Amino acid sequence: MTALADLTIVRTLHATGAILRSAAHVGQGLAVAVWDRDEVAQTRYDTPNHHTLSLYLEHGEGFRKRLGNSWKCSNGAGDLCLMPARSTSDWDVSGPIRMFHLYIAPRAFDRATVELFGMDPARVTLRDDAYFRDARIEARVRATILSRHWTQPADRVAVTQAGTDLMTYLLAHMTDRRPDMPHRGGLSQAASRRVRALIDARMDQPLCLDDLADAAGLSSFHFARAFRQTHGETPHHFLTRLRIERAQHLLRQGAPLAQIAELCGFSSHSHLTARFRALTGLTPSDYLRHCGLRPEPAEDAPR
Repeated sequence: MTALADLTIVRTLHATGAILRSAAHVGQGLAVAVWDRDEVAQTRYDTPNHHTLSLYLEHGEGFRKRLGNSWKCSNGAGDLCLMPARSTSDWDVSGPIRMFHLYIAPRAFDRATVELFGMDPARVTLRDDAYFRDARIEARVRATILSRHWTQPADRVAVTQAGTDLMTYLLAHMTDRRPDMPHRGGLSQAASRRVRALIDARMDQPLCLDDLADAAGLSSFHFARAFRQTHGETPHHFLTRLRIERAQHLLRQGAPLAQIAELCGFSSHSHLTARFRALTGLTPSDYLRHCGLRPEPAEDAPR
């Protein structure tokens, strides 16, 4: 994807003095960001070079968008805005706001149009809309993207998959056409073996959905659905389970928790402990006691 600094809306917000709290690329042609802003001003996004989905996370009641000779007013947190590429928009800004953005490169959206629905991208137009509500989009953003560490190895697949799922949802529900989702088969045994080999070789590194899809020889859109059909779980859940299984093996071998966290792709001892407990119902020390082994002293203490 184009560098974040070259995205039209990112450049515009930087020029206003808005504070970029966090940002990351989350797959081919996708990026996410969280912004804080507090001022009284007017802002124009002039022919942006990307699509943007915006969710107001906090405040924003004093914002409004120009519609011809009138204005459409925000209702505050929970409102969504959809800004297609090349569509200029004018906004009246008043007061504080925290907002989430998903940036989508037009080429990524067009590729999804062809690969998922077999449609000509020239015949599909993303809707220009402001201040609408969609509980599924908001829940996906808050529960699957904002709750995770965007650049940490253990969360990369989940975040990239969530970004891809949001783009797919927009394509299916927020365009001038609403094609049915196609039914496709699962992964071949050879593709599954390649994906597992990649995970085993790079478990300590940040893996994203595109990496796994490339190993399977599929687009990320087809891969996520085919994987779930074959394995009965998402790629993120599968990868997390394998990381915890490796952590269990290393625990039984007597490795220290800090080293295990690094080898299994977790950002810290506490991150490993939290994921270990979420999946197994036990802390690492509880697991070792269950195995009849002596835990590392104070291994589950917060850091």
